[in-house]
Amino acid sequence: MTNTNPRQLQLLEQVRLRKSASVEQLAETLGVTLQTVRRDIQHLAERGLVKRFHGGVRVPGTTTENLAHTERTALHAEGKARIARAVAAQVPNDCSLILNIGTTTEAIARELMRHRGLRVITNNLNVAAILSNNADCEVIVAGGVVRARDHGIVGETAVDFIRQFRVDIGLIGISGIEQDGTLRDFDLREVKVAQSIIAQSREVWLAADHSKFDRSAMIELARLDQIDMLFTDKTPPLPYASLLEDAGVQCVVAAP
Repeated sequence: MTNTNPRQLQLLEQVRLRKSASVEQLAETLGVTLQTVRRDIQHLAERGLVKRFHGGVRVPGTTTENLAHTERTALHAEGKARIARAVAAQVPNDCSLILNIGTTTEAIARELMRHRGLRVITNNLNVAAILSNNADCEVIVAGGVVRARDHGIVGETAVDFIRQFRVDIGLIGISGIEQDGTLRDFDLREVKVAQSIIAQSREVWLAADHSKFDRSAMIELARLDQIDMLFTDKTPPLPYASLLEDAGVQCVVAAP
């Protein structure tokens, strides 16, 4: 199956933001022909990433299933890189962290390669592979079931493993933030591990690019008042500024 190209990822993001869109709207937004949009829609529909209807397209299962890891890695990559640099600038040497599953936490791991004296616990094999190349970083990997699609480790064994530790910083990613102040994700097993990370961390830092605001997902992971710092790539839209203030969350908008 061929990879999704950057234009198709842009199309997919436009559909996700709008919930549904016509072929004409997408052609105008992306600056391409109707024929190009129809070809891209066909490609995405064959991969099960969109649902076609007469004259347009929508994203299927928006609250029940996340995008594939490959698509998530490419989507908003520049914003995630900026977030990762902002997070790394705040992480001190000689501290303990837990990093969970997600393409943003993987970007953060790459930015921690020059840190010294870190002890990192993770349920993300991609994070472990990255940071194991830092000779001054001890990496501890959770046990459990490995998800083939993204190399995340989930399940009760991973939850029990995380509960053994008490760390300085818990660094988590998220699939969606809703206007009721809830943080949401798609996989109950992943949510259970993330909840244990929050419980075992002295400070909880959330890394979420701008696309996560107003994005729906089925399972509540936490609430904003359980978070100490939010790192994002754009100023959060209304009403999130007041929600973050009321919850006592320090918001860091990563500089370009």
